[in-house]
Amino acid sequence: MKNVFLLFGLLILACSTSLAQLSDDRILNLQNEDKKFLNWGYYLGFNQYDFQFEYKNDIGRDILVDKSFGFNVGLIGEMRINEFLDARFEPGLLYTARTLGFPGFTDQVDALREVRSTYIRFPLLLKVSAKRFGNWRPFITGGVYTSLNLGSKEDSLDDNSSGEFRMKKNVYGYELGFGIDFYTEYFKFTPSIRGVFALSDELVPDENPNSPWTGNINAMRTRGIFINFTFE
Repeated sequence: MKNVFLLFGLLILACSTSLAQLSDDRILNLQNEDKKFLNWGYYLGFNQYDFQFEYKNDIGRDILVDKSFGFNVGLIGEMRINEFLDARFEPGLLYTARTLGFPGFTDQVDALREVRSTYIRFPLLLKVSAKRFGNWRPFITGGVYTSLNLGSKEDSLDDNSSGEFRMKKNVYGYELGFGIDFYTEYFKFTPSIRGVFALSDELVPDENPNSPWTGNINAMRTRGIFINFTFE
């Protein structure tokens, strides 16, 4: 997780340096950009997803999660509330993969489960911006989301005894983040970082209540980090 924040810091530094070379803060770019009642854009980015587990009994053997980087892409619809507040709808598509390592197995076929997920997300957010400084403007954002996991396998008749790890299709949660708007001569460019926290339990337990894979899991929820690059 520290590597993600370090990477975001380096990206912010690189973007601010490059954009500063392209524009002079004494010349305000896109002066009417934030005065529009409705604004549109799109974003690209990447993510790193994790799981948070709640266990029924503390047996001292946690499930391990091997995380990898995925990608995000989506659209933005923004409605201006006032000078500092905007409501945003950011529907998007993301792909991520995680590998779960279950303790107590000697055979790798039983111990490992690869979880590949493709989510269609529908976040509704509130963006709170600071005063504009030249051609840049910091902000924080937060709100709620619902998403549909296309790779959930919730309806599968097979479970972990057959090598199938199942999750629920519908996920609900909230996200928090911050970023900086950079005003170039032709468009507004925004790098941002988000923390994503699922509120709903995503696990579909195995048919056997004493399953060595899911029997001790009380709840399983997604935690994730997004780094997005927005163009408006």
